[in-house]
This record gives sequence, structure tokens and C-alpha cells, in this order.
Amino acid sequence: MKLEVPPQLASAVPSGMYGRILAATPVVMAVIATMLAGLASSEMTRAQYDRALAAQQQSKAGDQWSFFQAKRLRGAFQRNTAEVLGAVCEVHALDPVALRAAAAGDRELTALLDAPAAAPALGYLQRGELPPIATAPAVEPKIQAALAGLERMKSDAEMAALLAPLTDQALVAQLHAAREQTEALDSATKPVNTLADQIDARLNELASATPGSAPTGGRSVRRDFSAARLRYTALRYETEAKLNQVIANLYELQVRMSNLSAERHHARSQRFFYGMLAAQLGVIVSTFALAARQ
Repeated sequence: MKLEVPPQLASAVPSGMYGRILAATPVVMAVIATMLAGLASSEMTRAQYDRALAAQQQSKAGDQWSFFQAKRLRGAFQRNTAEVLGAVCEVHALDPVALRAAAAGDRELTALLDAPAAAPALGYLQRGELPPIATAPAVEPKIQAALAGLERMKSDAEMAALLAPLTDQALVAQLHAAREQTEALDSATKPVNTLADQIDARLNELASATPGSAPTGGRSVRRDFSAARLRYTALRYETEAKLNQVIANLYELQVRMSNLSAERHHARSQRFFYGMLAAQLGVIVSTFALAARQ
């Protein structure tokens, strides 16, 4: 299809190179203005997406901080209860032999102590230790520096410099490793927790059914077991709280990175918008130039 310019318009445009440039300028500037408008809109959309992503990540960080606070409080409560118990009465280290002697004649408690997981679980309670889990991978120095800056409450400019060399993939990998640590601890402690709860519940039932029969060898097996269980549970909650704190801090880094990305896209959107205004001004000026020439 051939486009022909009407003679009236062709006569209004001066001949020569200057005329061709003058005639093409409004069209070119209009195309540029349209492209810049699209780029400005695209950058603004990406900025809004990053802001929404930061809000979601902040919500996840808030959940982890809530877990951290709850588990720290539970751990402190368990440890304080164990200390109060030791202050008001005589508490000794857990003795598996005395515990088995107290279970004599009770089939349910004997069955619990004869379970395959009983010996290692009682060992952890006696020593006040948690089951071992795989060591967490070392944190990258760049992420460690950003976490240190976050802990010291560095300014936004300083945090931007610390976050600049980080990548989303590195943070996601670190988060995945932290979650695996939490899941590994849950899996390792679950058998011990279950058995300790069952033994403690059965000892309480026996003590309620036959008051005064709990002491064995001059001390209360039930009280010693409760104290060991309280110390073990306090340690478990404190360890879980630390893992939740690590995950929360990593989410906080993601929030900062998303906000910085949103600010960059917003600034680019503004520059494209100003370029679009300049292109539209060029369209107006060139149109007036054509009109003046005519």
C-alpha cells in the first residue's frame, strides 16, 4: 500500500533535507514519547510488585519473630520452673535405674521404658542435651556482613551498600538451609518429646493414684524426672528460638532488598516519565514550527 501526501500538506513543508527532517520530527518524537510512556508504566508496575513482595516477606518475617518470642518465653518459663523446683525441694540427677525400679509392677510404664527409643531419650534427659543434628552450612561472608549491619541498625544507605553484592538466589539458598535445620531439629527431638510426655503423664497418674509411694531410695523419682524434663524442654525451646531468629533475619534482608529494588524501579519510572514529557514537548514544538513555516 502506497501512502501519498496530499498536495496541500506537501506544499506546506519546505523542500530539501530541512523539510524532510521537519516533517518527520513530530512523528519520531510521538513514537519516542509512546515508548517512554510504556517504559515508565512498566517500571512503575515492577516497583509496585516489589513493594507487594516486600510486604509478603515482612509478614513471613513477622511470623518467625512471633515464633521466636513465644519459644523464648516458653523456654524461660520451663527453666524458671526447674529452678523453683530445685529451690523448694531436693532434686537429683535423673537416675534411669531408679526410674525403672519405680516402674516395677506397672505394665504401661514398664512398656514405655522398654521401648527402643527409651534408652537414648533418657540419656538426653539425664545429660540435659538435645539429639545431634547435621551442622548447618557456613553463612556466606556477604550475607553475614549484611546480617551484622541489620543487627547494628545501619542506615538505609549503609544497608544498601551491604545488600548490593547479594543475590536473591543466595538468600533463598540460605533460607532453605535454615529451614532444613529447623525441620531436622524437630525430627530429632520428636521421639524424645513424645516419650518424655508419656512417662511424665504416667508418673503423675501413679502419684495421684497412690500418694506418697513415689519416693524411691530416699528421693522422688517423679520429681527428678520432672526437673530433667523441664531443663531439656527449656533447652529445646531456646534452640528452636535461635533457629527462628536466623530465619526472621534472612527474611528481613529479603524485605530490604525488595524495597531497594522498588525504589530503583520507581526512580527509573520517573526518569522515563520526564523523558516522555520532553518528547511530547518536542512534538508540540515541531508542530508549531511546521505551522509557523506554513
